[in-house]
Amino acid sequence: MLGWFPGHMNKARRQIKEVLPEIDVVIEVLDARLPYSSANPMLAELTRHKPVLKILSRADLADPERTAEWVTYFDAQENMRALAVTTTNTRELKKIPKLCHELAGAVRADRDVRVMVMGIPNVGKSTLINGLAGRKIAKTGNEPAVTKRQQKVRIDGRVALTDTPGVLWPKIEDQASAYRLAATGAIRDTAIEYADVAIVTSAELAKRYPEALTERYKLKELPPYAAPDIPHDIDADGPKKPDFLAIAGFDGNAILKDIAARRGGLRPGGAVDLHRGAEVLLHELRDGKLGRLTLETPADIPPPPVQNDEDNQALSDA
Repeated sequence: MLGWFPGHMNKARRQIKEVLPEIDVVIEVLDARLPYSSANPMLAELTRHKPVLKILSRADLADPERTAEWVTYFDAQENMRALAVTTTNTRELKKIPKLCHELAGAVRADRDVRVMVMGIPNVGKSTLINGLAGRKIAKTGNEPAVTKRQQKVRIDGRVALTDTPGVLWPKIEDQASAYRLAATGAIRDTAIEYADVAIVTSAELAKRYPEALTERYKLKELPPYAAPDIPHDIDADGPKKPDFLAIAGFDGNAILKDIAARRGGLRPGGAVDLHRGAEVLLHELRDGKLGRLTLETPADIPPPPVQNDEDNQALSDA
């Protein structure tokens, strides 16, 4: 269970709750490569009575077939629509005001539709705001949590946007999501052991996109696949959590060693620098150099967890 909740994010959560009663529609910006893992369950709880437009950003980096599955999945939910975009493509963004009006329903003719834009850090939220505004309004960057405070801007199509800081949730219970978020850079590289993230990601890519992995790194072959048995417990204390390497069925450590050896990570005496391999794999994944990849599908969504008293108290205090 990963805990990562800076003070400014706690403040942002309280500000969101204060402003929400005035909002007609919520836009949640998701990473199209991991639409489940990049959806903040805390925001879902805060906005559960509001219409929601799910924007799948970075669609140009994601597998188009998997993206179509996610759009269909979200569109089937009550009071929800989805749109896959590349946030730098202003032509694609022009569909957003119309969708906001459709979701808002009847709004007084003398005012704009009030829309709040939300999302975890580093999913392209600020780039989306700037594209909709047609000018630089929100600060952008590759580091998580660039936006530090709420900002408001009026855009064409009679829509008034409220931007919010990127907010992660106090405890990332789903460790598969934690690793996927770390792989794409939504969580700072210091939050989880860098090589561990790359090892798990190697195994996941071997399962989902073996050809992309072998072609990019000129791997002769992948380690043999081992069908997963009962997932192993990887925590000595606390609730049982799955061993993701066992689930993937591939030896991610062996794959990462091979990548490192082929990309400048082979040291004197035959030692292999796994950190070097991790840098290569994760940086190239984030830059789209392995091709258009998606790290999860709707079938990967786990059953909803049973909330304990601590979680319920946290939500009531939000």
